[in-house]
Parts: sequence; structure tokens; C-alpha cells
Amino acid sequence: MSNVSYHISNLLEKMTSSDKDFRFMATNDLMLELQKDSIKLDEDSERKVVTMLLRLLEDKNGEVQNLAVKCLAPLVSKVKEYQVETMVDTLCSNMMSDKEQLRDISSMGLKTVIAELPPSSSGLTLTASVCKKITSQLIGAMGKQEDVSVQLEALDILSDMLGRLSGSLVSFHSSLLSSLLPQLTSPRMAVRKRSILALGHLVPCCSPALFSQLTEHLLVELAKGPPTSMTRTYIQCLATVSRQGGHRVGEHLEKLIPMVVKFTSVEDDELREYCFQAFEAFIRRCPKEMSPHVTTVTQLCLKFMTFDPNYNYDDEEEEEEDSMDIEDGLDQESDDEYSDDDDMSWKVRRSSIKCLEALISTRRDLLLSFYSSVGPALLARFKEREENVRADIFAAFVTLLRQTRPGSGHHSLIAAGSDQGVSREEEPAVAMLKKQVPVIVKALHRQLKEKSVKSRQGGFCLLTELAHTLPGALEQHIPALIPGIVFSLTDKATSSTMRIDALSFLHVLLLSHPPQAFQTHMQVLVPPVVSCVDDSFYKITSEALLVAQQLVRVMRPLEHSAAAGGFDPKPFVKELFSGTLKRLKATDIDQEVKERAISCMGHMVCHLGDHLGAELQGVLAIFLDRMKNEITRLTTVRTVTLIAASPLKINLSSLLPEVLSVLGSFLRKNQRALKLGTLACLTALVTHHAAGVKPAALEPVLTELPALVDESDMHVSQVSITLLTCMAKVCPSSLAKIGSSVLPGVFRLVHSPLLQGGALAAILEFLQALVLSKTSNLGYSQLLKSLTGPFHSSSPPPDSPSLHRQSFHSVARCVAALSSACPKETPGMVSGLIQEVKSAGSPESARVLALLCLGEVGRRGSLGGSKEVQGVILEAFSSTSEEVKTAASCALGSMAVGSLNDYLPFLLKEISSQPRRQYLLLHSLKEVISACPASSLSPHVESVWALLFQNCQCQEEGTRNLVAECLGKLTLVNPAQLLPRLKQQLKTGSPLARSTVVTAVKFTIVDQPAPIDSLLKDCIGDFLKTLQDDDINVRRVTLVMFNSAAHNKPSLIRGLLATVLPHLYKETQIRKDLIREVEMGPFKHTVDDGLDVRKAAFECMYTLLDSCLDGLDVLLFLDHVEEGLKDHYDIRMLTFLMLARLASLCPGAVLQRLDRLVEPLKATCTTKVKAGSVKQEFEKQEELRRSAMRAVAALLAVPEVERSPSMADFANQIRTNADMASIYQSVQGGEGGGLGPAESMDTS
Repeated sequence: MSNVSYHISNLLEKMTSSDKDFRFMATNDLMLELQKDSIKLDEDSERKVVTMLLRLLEDKNGEVQNLAVKCLAPLVSKVKEYQVETMVDTLCSNMMSDKEQLRDISSMGLKTVIAELPPSSSGLTLTASVCKKITSQLIGAMGKQEDVSVQLEALDILSDMLGRLSGSLVSFHSSLLSSLLPQLTSPRMAVRKRSILALGHLVPCCSPALFSQLTEHLLVELAKGPPTSMTRTYIQCLATVSRQGGHRVGEHLEKLIPMVVKFTSVEDDELREYCFQAFEAFIRRCPKEMSPHVTTVTQLCLKFMTFDPNYNYDDEEEEEEDSMDIEDGLDQESDDEYSDDDDMSWKVRRSSIKCLEALISTRRDLLLSFYSSVGPALLARFKEREENVRADIFAAFVTLLRQTRPGSGHHSLIAAGSDQGVSREEEPAVAMLKKQVPVIVKALHRQLKEKSVKSRQGGFCLLTELAHTLPGALEQHIPALIPGIVFSLTDKATSSTMRIDALSFLHVLLLSHPPQAFQTHMQVLVPPVVSCVDDSFYKITSEALLVAQQLVRVMRPLEHSAAAGGFDPKPFVKELFSGTLKRLKATDIDQEVKERAISCMGHMVCHLGDHLGAELQGVLAIFLDRMKNEITRLTTVRTVTLIAASPLKINLSSLLPEVLSVLGSFLRKNQRALKLGTLACLTALVTHHAAGVKPAALEPVLTELPALVDESDMHVSQVSITLLTCMAKVCPSSLAKIGSSVLPGVFRLVHSPLLQGGALAAILEFLQALVLSKTSNLGYSQLLKSLTGPFHSSSPPPDSPSLHRQSFHSVARCVAALSSACPKETPGMVSGLIQEVKSAGSPESARVLALLCLGEVGRRGSLGGSKEVQGVILEAFSSTSEEVKTAASCALGSMAVGSLNDYLPFLLKEISSQPRRQYLLLHSLKEVISACPASSLSPHVESVWALLFQNCQCQEEGTRNLVAECLGKLTLVNPAQLLPRLKQQLKTGSPLARSTVVTAVKFTIVDQPAPIDSLLKDCIGDFLKTLQDDDINVRRVTLVMFNSAAHNKPSLIRGLLATVLPHLYKETQIRKDLIREVEMGPFKHTVDDGLDVRKAAFECMYTLLDSCLDGLDVLLFLDHVEEGLKDHYDIRMLTFLMLARLASLCPGAVLQRLDRLVEPLKATCTTKVKAGSVKQEFEKQEELRRSAMRAVAALLAVPEVERSPSMADFANQIRTNADMASIYQSVQGGEGGGLGPAESMDTS
């Protein structure tokens, strides 16, 4: 310790030297010392250092002064509180000094200290007391009217302080307000501007009363009709206050809007600009409260966006052809007649266009009206002469296009043409846009050849967005656009960003339009692109290589070779090839350029390999080389896959052996993308180049495969097994040794509970290929034995895993696949299976498996209507084991799928006559309805329908749900007839029947586009009317059905939200009449019958956040979330999740309600469980607190949230309470702030 003190006192001594260099070096050394974390100062040193630095601030040498200021920053956190106060006192009094230099340096010092103070939320008292000291002195300084520069510095420091630490200044807010308001009338412009800034920082965290006081003051002053310069200040202040205070302005809008509208008619350009800035702030911050005023504001914007009193546009229309002349003409004209510097009208135009942009981006619901009013007006202004304004016009139009993009309503399925129901929804806006495309191109294509870089960039940006929004719409206009693109690529004066923009637009254009559209323009396009590939700036090269790759596709599209018949790519091949080859050979270039050169050359070989002649082998050799390089191997593997699959049958024999061994080594690498790429590449090589592949060359690959077939990564396993299938089909001899290596892994996978979907399908195909390949020792019986072996041992070996239900089904499907590959073996196997089921001695697992195998074999239709099998199944239904019964019901369903006419009548008869087995038999029926094609089911529909309706009022809920699922899936067979009949049933029938019908509707909503969609859309409203049903259970199932629709097909219900939401919200309320007390012995226990309905309602609300956010009134939604925060455990868990989603989706609205939301969160986080409670109670409470804390973490991630005093206070409480702090830390650490998936969701 003393060592430090000695070193520092040494430095302090040097600081008093008369030589300025000594002082400078000593101060510099002191700064380095103070920046070390380890340094601790004793009290005496602290005092000396502070005194010395304050003296150095008055040093004659400027450099020493500057260093002394820099030393203050690390000092703040190293010295005691009273020393910081001493520093601040001295600095503040120096600010009042007469010497200008001392004032400047002191104000820099104060700013430095403020920037270093710990934020108020950290709970240290230091900040609060220092701020109070500074503030009281600054308020005094502001009152000093005689010296403006003191005032300016004081205002500047205040702004800084309010921006960072306004939470600590709550006690000063009102005195600050009363000292800042008079400054708005200061004669000096700069003082007024800085006062506005300071007020802006004060607004977000002041109390509502103060906020009203400020707004009232502005209103009163504006009403007096002050001189224009003052009006400007007040309107500017309004705009700032609205931007910073956000939603709070909402309640004052009714009075404010007429005021601001009135001032737009004053002939003063700057005032008008500020008026529009205020409108923009209102629109962005309070979209809901602005609704009644949207038309007024839109009218004003449209009027003033063309406001250009000093210039006449008419003559420009005549001179369509040559825009260059006009521009030169303009320059001369403006020199003679008037000076452009005095003309401020462009500011009015720009601010009104920005205001329009805010309208477009916040009011997607008004899109259609924007297309009829705003769209054409913006198009007409593309001729704007001021390029900054023109850039904003382009930006506004781009916003309009982004809002139009189909699917910007989150989650909607974009299916071109196949799904009329969904694509119909966005149509009107898209149709209006399509009509405007020719006008857009006409207005833009001249701008693309202008000198101004800004307008060209804006034009390309707009066209790119247009190509994304309406792919293919520019096809007619390509001849008009190409000259502009070529101009930007070849113009010598063009900047590199401009070239990159032009190239990326060309890339989008090539991707989104058919190749034939470009073939005629090849001779114009290829040279500039090739010269860009040769550019020295790597970003241009890499963008140009992407374009070149697309040009290759255009020259000879492989998808439809007939279409390319008329175009000969020969003239351009050499030029493109040599340009790309030069980049491919270079090794000292950027990584991205390397990868794109490989990819581009790959496309060239794939599409035009037959034109490359002798060059081809050289290129392939380079590819082999790049494949061995770690940096480029992944790209090369993908490129080789492309070439291998090319229809031109490129000859790869020269490099196959080596490529195969390199690829084999990649399968060992720990890079998943590389493994998958390699497997795909091997599959392509084995499939397309089998003749050149020798079994020996596949050895290195086969040795690596066993490790990849593993349940830890199903996708890699699936792709590996697909590769094995290809080998079995193409070169079976290579699989001779597979029995001991890969097969055990495959069987382990079959017996794994995780196997399903694609991986299972791959295994089935592999087993069939393997049996048919007649490879030695892997015959039918051998494979069958390996598959079913584990199920037959009555006592499984101790180390083998227990058999999971899923593995029974997987094995049954494998057995059926084998039997269909070897039909001769089937009859023998079937009788074996029947014996297995009948024999009393066989273990349960074997009987279950035998039944399932019979089912799967029957599904493939190879059982016929054998009576023996029916008998076996019926017998199994009366087994004592539940597993055997379930397996029998599955088997019966599967067999009926295989031969409907044999089994379906039998099944229906059993359902009617055997009420005790009804549940199992209905399961079989569900299987039949789900798996049979509509055509084969049609003749049986009537009989099934009648049977189901006999059972739709069953008391047993499980049975009712099964009936409903059968009904729903049956409706999909013939929706036009059956859906109206379902609707009929709503009117008749008991509550139980109604609930079954509504649940049936849920099963008609599937997540893929289906023919029933358009019918459902028309009548789902009728089914949703059951939300007003008297029976609580019917209301609950309606909510579940609505939730399913909102999740799988939001387009069905978007239009109905206005009518459905009030009923939905009604169901979220707690109803006293549904709560009853039940006596259990000595205890009384309350039961809430309304809980399930409320839970279903809140689940719907959560789903709507994801799928229909734009149809919700978020503030009303939040009212119900707020109620849910005080409800039952399950509902609170749901509302915490909703709150976290809302915080990321619509932070503005959440901030508006923050003070009301914090209380219930605080209550949950601070509750303690009673001491004697059971373990479950503790766990429940713990889970609730964690969930609430996740919501808090999500709220704290919203910018500006800690400006709310109640939230800052709560955050402080969390940090200071060890228990809460630890929960908060674990939530933060464990889930990336609890916001992982929410942030990454695209809600464009």
C-alpha cells in the first residue's frame, strides 16, 4: 500500500514543477496508475490527488489541462464520496468564473464526472448526492442571464445528466421544469435549442402531473399566437417531447392536433417543417390515439409534399428523352434567377414525406387507401429536383412496398397458386401495385442514368424491393432497365458502393425473372459483369461472381432444355470462363471471393461443361485442390455435388478415386455441415457415376459410416442410410462386409424410441434395397431375425435398453417393408405371426409386435379378408393386457386401410354391437379415415357418418373426442357436402353433441393448404358463434378450436377478429358463480369450474400474438393480460410468457402500461410460501417466480424502460435482494435474457 502512496506522492511533486513537460508526463503517469483496477488509495493520497488535479485544471498549458480532465474519469470510482463532492463543487464554481478557458475546461470536467457516475439503478447513494449538488448549482447558473455561454454550458451538462441519471433527480424535476421553461423564450436560438434537448431528457421519467404541466404550458403559449420564431421553438419542443415521452402525449392529442394543423398555414418554411416533425412524432408514438386524425394529416402531407413555390416543373414533362440536357439547363437557370440557398421549401417537402413514411409504416391496416392516395402522389414526385428529398421519396415508397409484401403478416403461408384461400387475402393491394409497375419503371428508368449517385442508389433500392414484393413483375420492363444497370457498372465516375448496388439489383432481377427475358441482352450484360469480376475491390468482385453465376443459368437453363433451344451460349462462354478462372486460380484473395469463384465455376461446368473442351480437366483439378484446403472445402464439396448431378454427364473419372478418399476423411470431421454436404456429394457420385466407382474406392467411406448412424443426430443418420441404399442399388458388391459394421447401428436405430419420419422411411427403403441386392449372408430370414430378436426374449439381457412403444411400430413397418420386397415369403410369415399371437406361452412384447406386424402387412393389402385374422384380432380385444388391446385396435385399423371392403363393414358392425370395446374400435376407425385416400372412402361415407352421430353424445369425454376427430377427418373427404351438415348439427342436439361438432371442426383445420379452406373461411364464423353458448364446456372447446385455427391457418379467422375478440376477452374474466367450496373431511377446498375456459382463452390470446398481431388492439389486449397476472397459477404462467413476447413485439404499448404491470410482477417475485407447505407448493412458487423474472428480464431489455420510476425502483430491489438477484442471474444466463427466440423472430 505504502508503495503506491510513495509513487503517487512522487508524481504529485513533479506536477508542481515549473517545466510544463514534467507536469505533462507526471499527469500522464498518474492517469495510467488510476486506470489500473488494482490501485487502492489511502485517505491522505486521495485528498492530495484531488486537490492537485483541480489545481492542474487551471494550468497555463492546455495539454496539461486536458490530461487533468481525463484523470477525473477513473478517479470518480476510486475515491470516497465526499471527495467526489469536493471535485464537483470546485468544478461548478469554476463554471461561473470570468475566464472563458477555465469555464470550458470545468464544464468538460463536469461532463466527464457525470459520464462516470454509476447509473442510479445500481443503488449507490453517491450518484444521488452528487447529482443534487450539481443540479442545484446549474439551476443557479441558468438563471444568470448576463452570460450566454455559461447558460449554454449549464444546459448542455443538464441534458447529459438527465439523459443518464434522471432517476436520481426526481426531487428536482419540478424545479428543473420551472427553470427550463423560461429559457424557451430566450432571445438566443442556441439557448432555446439546448433547453428543448434538456426538456426532452426530462420528459420520459417525470411524473404525469409534471408532464401535463409542460404540455399545458406549451398549449397556452401557442394559443397566444406568439411571433413566428417563438412558435417554431414551441412546436419543435412539442415534437421532441412527443418523441421522448412517447405514449404520454396521447391524452393531450385532441387539443394539440388542431393547434399544429393551424400553424401549417403560416407562411414560414421552417415552422412548417417543425409541424410535420411533430406530426411524425405523434404518429410513431401514439398510433392508436392518432387514428381520428390520420386523414387530416395525410391531406396536409400530400398538399405540402409538392410545395415548391420557386420552381416550375411543367417544362420537364415535354423533354422525356434526354435528361442530361435538362440538368445542365437547370444549373444555368438557377444561377441567374434566384439563389437556391434562400429556398427552404425543400425542408417542408422532406418533412411531409417523412411524415407520410411514418404513416405507411405504422398503419398497415390502411394499405389499400394508401395505394389509391399516397402511392400515385409519391410516384408523381419521383421528378423532385432536390436529391435529398428524392432519396426520402424513394424511402417512403420502399416502405409502402415492404408493407405490401405478401406474408408480412407474420406466419401466413405463401403458396403461389396452389392455395387460393391464403393468397386471396393479400390480393387487393398487390393487384393495385401491379397496375402501377409501368408507371414506376417509367419514372425511374431515366433516373438510373443520372449523374446523381444518391438518386441512382435510391432507384436501385426501390426496384430491388419491387422485385422481392412482386417476383416476375418487371419482365416486360427489362429492356428499359438494362441500360441503367450497364451505365452504373461502366461509368468511370461511379463509386464502388454504387456498383455493388447495381450488381445486387441485377442479381435479384436474374433470380426473380425467367431466363428467356435476359437472353437477348447477353451481349450488353456479359462484358460489364466480367470487368467487375476483374475489379480490384473484393466486394465488387464477389457481388459480380454471384451475378455471373446467374448469367450462366440464363444462357442454358437446365430445368427446361426445350425453352433454351433458340439461344446459343457459345459466344459468351470464353469471356465468362476466363474471367472466372482467373479468380478461381488466385489464392491470395478474400475468403468470400474464393468461395463464390468456386461456386460460379461449378455452375459453369454444370450448365456449360460441354463447351469447355480441354479446359475442363484443368478446372476439375483445381476443384480437387480446393477440396483439400480447409477453408474452401465445404463450398467445393457442394459444387462437386452440383457437377455430379448435371444432366450433361460431365466426365469425372480422372479424379473419382482421389475425391472419394478425401470425402471419406471428411466424414470423420466434427463439422456437421461438412458431414451432410459430403454425404450428399457421395450419394450424387454413386448415383450418377456408378460405372467409374470401384468397390475398393468406397472402402474409406464405408469404414466411416457406422459412426454416423446414431440416434444422437437423426438427420445425419438419415442421409447416411440413403447413401447406403444407393450403394445397395448400384454396386451391391461393395456392401459385402456391411453385416458386421453398419447394420448393427441400423438395427439399434430401428429399436430407438426417437426414430420417425424421414429417417424411418430411409431405413425401410434401405432394407428393401438390401434384400433385393442378394448380398451374401443378408437374406430375408437373417434380417427378420435381427429385427424381431429383442422382442422374443422373455428376460432381456441386463444391459439392453427396455423396449419403447415407438420401436414396436418401427419394427412392424420394417417387417412389412421386407415382406413386400419378398412376396413369396409373406404367407409363411403371416401364419407364423398368427401362431405367435395365439400361443399363450409367447411373451407380451412378442404378441404386441406380432399384432402390429400383421397390421402393417395388412396395410399393404397382402392379407386379403382372411377370416382367421379377424378372429385373432377379436380374441386379442378381450385380452387382459392393455398393450395387447391397443395393438389389436391399431392392427385392425391398418388392415382395414389395406382392404377397405373386407374390413370396414366388419368394423362398423362391431362398433354398433360392442359398446364395451367402442373406444378401441373407434381408434381403428380413426386410423382408417386418416390413412385412406378420399376416393376409396367415398362409398362408405354415409354409413360411417350415421354411426358417428349415434355416438356423439357419449358421456365419456375420451370417446367423444375420438368421434369428433373421426368426424373432422371424414369431413375432409367431401367438404362441400359434409361441412354444411356439420353446421346443421349445431342447431339441434344437446350441449355434448355441440361440443363434439365444434371439436370436429378443429380437426378439419390442417396446417397445409387444403381444398376445404375456402369453404371453412365462409362458415367458420357460424361455428365461432358457439362462444356465446350457455354451456361452459361448449365455450371451452370453441376456444380450443379457435386457437387451432389461429395457429395453423390464421387467414381463416383474421377477418372475424373484430366480432370474436370481445367474446374471447369476456371468457378471460374470473366468474364468482363458477367457484364452489367442497368439503373434504375437516378441510374446505375451493374448486373453480371456470378455470379451464379461462386457460383456453388465454392460450388463444398467446397464439394471436404470433399469428394476428396486426389485428389486435394491443392496449385493450394488455388490459386482459394485466388481469391474468393476478389469476390462478397456470394462467399467470401464460401471461408472463405473453408479457415477454409483447415486450419484444410492441415495446411502445408495454411502456404505456408499465406502471400497472410492474405491481403484479413484483407481488409474484416477492411472495414467500408458508413455512409448513408441501414440497409441491415450494416448487410451484419457485417456477412462478422464475417465470415472472423472465418477464421482468424481457421488460428490462426494452430501451427506456428504467425511465419509469416504478420499474427503476423494482430493478433496484432485484439487484439489492440476494434471493431475487440470484433468480434474475439464472434466468439471464440460462436463456440469453429470456428473449432468445423472441428476438430472432422476423416480424416484418
